[in-house]
Amino acid sequence: MRGSLRKFIYVLLVLLILGALFYRARGVIHLEGFSWERLSHTMRQARGGPLLVSLVAIYVGYALRALRWVRFCRYLGRPSFGSVYRSTIIGFTALLLLGRAGEPIRPLLIARKDRLSVSSMFGIYVLERIFDGASTAVLAGIGLLVISRGVSAGIARSALVTAARTAGILLFAGLFAAVVFLVYFRLRGAAVIERGLVGWRAAGGWKRRFAGLFAGFSEGLQAIRTWPDLLVAVGYSAGHWFVIALVYVWVPQSFGGQLAEIDFRGAMLVLAFTMVGSTLQLPAVGGGSQAASFLAFTVVFGVEQEPAAAASIVLWLITFAAPSLVGVPLLIREGWSMAELRRLAREEAEAEAAGTHADVPDVPRAGRGKLAKPGGGLP
Repeated sequence: MRGSLRKFIYVLLVLLILGALFYRARGVIHLEGFSWERLSHTMRQARGGPLLVSLVAIYVGYALRALRWVRFCRYLGRPSFGSVYRSTIIGFTALLLLGRAGEPIRPLLIARKDRLSVSSMFGIYVLERIFDGASTAVLAGIGLLVISRGVSAGIARSALVTAARTAGILLFAGLFAAVVFLVYFRLRGAAVIERGLVGWRAAGGWKRRFAGLFAGFSEGLQAIRTWPDLLVAVGYSAGHWFVIALVYVWVPQSFGGQLAEIDFRGAMLVLAFTMVGSTLQLPAVGGGSQAASFLAFTVVFGVEQEPAAAASIVLWLITFAAPSLVGVPLLIREGWSMAELRRLAREEAEAEAAGTHADVPDVPRAGRGKLAKPGGGLP
């Protein structure tokens, strides 16, 4: 009976999530003459094979993320791949369900499950974001170069493409600044700050907590200590984003027609627009990966509105909603509830404001109906 109830709750949650995502997708499209009937027809005509392969590929991408995280932790402990992979899936599910407030869930869960320092896991999280930002800058730069080769001069002069190119330049500038910071921090900055905090370690209260947090944060950021460390991290990052680019090939091609003509180079361009759109607000349209991919399909490649909308919605569902298919049952199996995730995210936000990190309660066992009482913290 309990298993049937869990299965029912899982199916209900997945349907609610997908329904909410489709409802939200409607808000992106405000165009004259748009036909929702034709959109529905386009959705029904999509070939399931490429979509299924894309769904599997997304989970391969999460596996590469988990492997990269495990590599980053090699000087901090020995987390297992399975544990980090499950926490990664749950973390991205929390991000889908809670929005930006769910971002701290993943490093907090990894810290608790593998008995690692919370502050060092947030250091790893920052390092991961830097590598993802670098990958974004490289892909955006490569993709935006395609515009001058594969798009007519009139479109290339449009305000939309100009804004995207400007965003790409800003991404490269941010990448350069991040690399300079990391090099300085790795060679000199960390040691200088560490010496300055010697007195704080002997003090009590918030000064001692801050010194301990910085030590863990610095430890996490210095996870790359050798050239092999850097090469492996770059390899995992390149592999992850290559898989994502393949998804941007397979999903449009599953709809046929004009979308089937988009090759890997074109998919790179759509991916670049998507990443830029999720970072910045595009002129007269607003932000969001959906709006950006829709504009790339219609403005750059001349795809009709309804097929472009269908491809944009399905890309969004596969790349952002896919973790919920496994993440929701993992949440149920481990006993996490939405209320507990919200509480954990809220406590982390409050702890960050005070210069600390939240303690994570023991991960509940399968079959338990509620969490163990919080407060134990990390050893």
